[in-house]
Amino acid sequence: MFRQLSIILILSTAIVNGYSQANGAARNSSTREFRYTNPITRDSAISMRDHFIIKADDRWYCVGTSEPVWTGPNPGVRMLVSDDLINWKQHSWLIDASKLPADCPYNGRFWAPEIHFIQNKYWMTVNSGKVTKDDPKGMKTHSVWLFSADKITGPYQLVNGPLMPQYNNDATLFEDEDGQTYLYCSGNGLFQAKIDLPSGKLTTPIEKFLDKKQPGYPEWMVGGIEGPFVIKKEGNYFMFFSTWTRGYEVGLLKSTTPLGPWELVSREPIFGTRKKGYRPELAQQGGYAHLQFQDTEDPYQETGHNALFKGPDGQLWSSCHYFMYEKRPYPYSQTFLSWEKTPQMGFEPVYYKDGRFYINGPTWTEQIIKY
Repeated sequence: MFRQLSIILILSTAIVNGYSQANGAARNSSTREFRYTNPITRDSAISMRDHFIIKADDRWYCVGTSEPVWTGPNPGVRMLVSDDLINWKQHSWLIDASKLPADCPYNGRFWAPEIHFIQNKYWMTVNSGKVTKDDPKGMKTHSVWLFSADKITGPYQLVNGPLMPQYNNDATLFEDEDGQTYLYCSGNGLFQAKIDLPSGKLTTPIEKFLDKKQPGYPEWMVGGIEGPFVIKKEGNYFMFFSTWTRGYEVGLLKSTTPLGPWELVSREPIFGTRKKGYRPELAQQGGYAHLQFQDTEDPYQETGHNALFKGPDGQLWSSCHYFMYEKRPYPYSQTFLSWEKTPQMGFEPVYYKDGRFYINGPTWTEQIIKY
């Protein structure tokens, strides 16, 4: 009797183990990998800054600030496209400056465009001003312009602009769960307002809520702050923003309402690169050359002006431009390839833990994400 029970137990155990192994193999076979190495793009022909990625129809699209950046005008708003997030090519010019009429009031440098899908339409913010002989950078009229389209690829039609009478830049949009929409931007500080998208009109006055020299805030902001991006998580509002004081770094603010008050989540940046030799003339002019800090080990001089998007695993990722450092140390090659002289696309996964977001990196070796 005992021998029969032992045989039954052995057979049962074997069946259970066999099922577990088979089920485990099935689970393992369904595990997927995404491999990437920053910078993602390595092509001076599609070089951009301020990369903004959005997924639509199982493809990823990207817009950003095209070369030339610092002197206008530039060619317009370029759109890149990818089926796998690794291989990118130019799709089109959403705004082609060469086709704009001579009196177009926003034919300038086209900084930091973004595209948001809200209320079943695509809304594109463009930051620009008219470039003239007397104003070769278009700064006197540089502000925010709003366009819309039914498809991600356009065509985009002007809704309204400029949205405010003053200099503003780096506009972004956010729709709350109640359908209210908000606009955030930079311009010697960070600004916010409610906006009615169909008319393109601000419904509250544009308000500056954070200065680069805000009392009580850390010195790594004093060079300048820009590039806001807002997301809601667990009832709280989080705003990513960038600073170029020590290189290019990303800070994080938090609020219980979409219009603040905002406070720093961390007294240190949550992401970015720091280099003491980066833009020393700006540090001298800005009065912050005295700041003491250690260089990061990465080969970049800029990794900032980020935005979030849905990545290959369906989770949040952060995109921005990765720009090689001209004085990068050994073992990095001191001979630059042509693409390394221009800003390129880079991205990293975003993590949420203990009531806040984290971004590891910036990375420069192969990364493997399993999901």
